[in-house]
Amino acid sequence: MILLYKISAALFVTALLLPASSILTEPAEANVPLVVPAGNRLKIQPDIPSASLTRTQAFNRTYDKKFRRILSVLKRENRLIRKIKKVANLYAIDPVHILGAIVGEHTYNYDSMDSAQGYYMKALQYAKIPISFQYDGEKVWSFVTRPQFNKCRREETSNSRWRCYELVWNTAFMGRTVGGVRYPRQPFHRAFFRPMFAGQSFGLGQITPLTALKMNDMVTSISGLPKLNSKDASGLYKTVMDPNKSIHYTAAVLRDAINAYKKVANVDISKNPGITSTLYNLGNPWERAISYRNKRRIRPSHLPRENYYGWLINARIEELRAVLR
Repeated sequence: MILLYKISAALFVTALLLPASSILTEPAEANVPLVVPAGNRLKIQPDIPSASLTRTQAFNRTYDKKFRRILSVLKRENRLIRKIKKVANLYAIDPVHILGAIVGEHTYNYDSMDSAQGYYMKALQYAKIPISFQYDGEKVWSFVTRPQFNKCRREETSNSRWRCYELVWNTAFMGRTVGGVRYPRQPFHRAFFRPMFAGQSFGLGQITPLTALKMNDMVTSISGLPKLNSKDASGLYKTVMDPNKSIHYTAAVLRDAINAYKKVANVDISKNPGITSTLYNLGNPWERAISYRNKRRIRPSHLPRENYYGWLINARIEELRAVLR
């Protein structure tokens, strides 16, 4: 179902040594990067996860209806489209990548609101709610001061630091009993970043709190927006719910994925929105880039493949570009 390859713990460790924070990095090798051409590699859309199907059926919708609904919302939002183009230019990406990520999320993972203003109103609501990122009463910012995370605090960027926290959680805490506390067999973001069980991702681009914290340095350096803080959960949610701000985090995630594949595998994925959308959907682009690089050493002509989410974006790319026009 997911075609961008499984990730091992060893690959995660290797990926943490890479300078993920650089914005426009040079490829690791001197030769010209392999450019992934536009379009899908697969003739038929890969299987869609059952959880997505369940959510869609629960509201008596179809994927096509959801796709057309979010497109109709975006077509009415001229100011938002101008903002997307402006932000895309700041992060040196084609704006269709941002549009693809937004449309994919609202087609498979979330039903769109009637306007961007709806997201802003929800942002104001979240700002008034006292919430925090914690597990079993322990705040995440306190949890990561434990000795097991000492090496992570030496990381220079928010991206590499929070990725390191994830790795330590996976290897030292997840599903284990530590200090008399039994920790759940759940990913880091599920254990600590689900206040009020209200969901895990928010806003126009459905950004998770952990993703926003990873992209903190890139967004701050490029956009000038204030830094996020894991101690201020309400402020973080207000930011990712505000369309004018959350677009920066969506753009940063896409820029980071492009950087990862160029730096690690000497492959340019910037011409294929289906691949960047796939990585936006799956996460962990640096680890996936390592896995892809290793696969390409065996098959030099092998190109990254899209999953169900990215496949749709490539298949309907002209409709997305029409919105931008």
